[in-house]
Amino acid sequence: MTLSQTLSAEAPGGRPGRGSARGPVTAAARTARRRALLNWVAVHSLAVAAGLFFLLPFVFAFLTSVMSDGQALTSDYWPTSWNWGNYGKVFDTPGFLTWWRNTLLYAGLGTVLTIVSSLPVAYALAKFRFRGRNLALMAVIAMMMLPPQVTIIPMYLFWAKQMGLGGSLWPLIIPMAFGDAFSIFLLRQFLLTIPREYIEAARIDGCGELRTLLRVVLPMAKPAIAAVALFQFFYCWNDYFGPQIYASNNHDAWTLSYGLESFKGAHHTNWNLTMAATLLVMAPVIVLFFFAQKAFIEGVTLTGVKG
Repeated sequence: MTLSQTLSAEAPGGRPGRGSARGPVTAAARTARRRALLNWVAVHSLAVAAGLFFLLPFVFAFLTSVMSDGQALTSDYWPTSWNWGNYGKVFDTPGFLTWWRNTLLYAGLGTVLTIVSSLPVAYALAKFRFRGRNLALMAVIAMMMLPPQVTIIPMYLFWAKQMGLGGSLWPLIIPMAFGDAFSIFLLRQFLLTIPREYIEAARIDGCGELRTLLRVVLPMAKPAIAAVALFQFFYCWNDYFGPQIYASNNHDAWTLSYGLESFKGAHHTNWNLTMAATLLVMAPVIVLFFFAQKAFIEGVTLTGVKG
């Protein structure tokens, strides 16, 4: 070994030098990190591509909503000036706040009525033993398969002509007080997973069926109730067909989904305002799902545990 090799192998003070050892260790660590990154990209590439596929339309809509009238839908995709006042112009549109109020009434009241009316029926189908229970369950499933377009004509004749509720949202809200087939089925599937011992113990303690439902079953069924509530709220919020049938002749009863079509027709050349209005309509359901997604996913997952 030459003197230069000896000096390079030993540090001052007689200790072995670390310069030659640190190089290979650092290179190995970098190689490992690079390999881990490539593995992550390979495993999650489909998820990343799907995420971008769903995210890019929202990004495009947001960037367009803050553009000027002349820049919207041009080849310049980045705003030259951020016009946040476009959102204020949307709220200044006559009737927009009324559409918000009507939509909140329709979605909020409809969701509450659906849960209140569907939970007792689901509880009876899941925990009671009575003659004709399977036939009742088959009827509920059959109602799920029946398209609403099939019954819209007799329902319209009854609510609008016989009851005189045309030009309002009440023909859409009142039927929810009599249960919803999909909500009943979803809640029933979840209630089947609740052990019968809890209910029998409550009955032994002197609880009636209503008190057992409220004090025992209801707290345990919160995930399924949250899932049903979100499903129903999203359906009512995005419903276009119902308001078009019953409330199209009364501007004061329009909802956001139906009023947005009118807004688009009035501002068909102002795509920045149209995109701003679209984002304002979508924002509540996106925020609601973001905060309630854990309960929603848990409820949907547990409803299929037992049939």
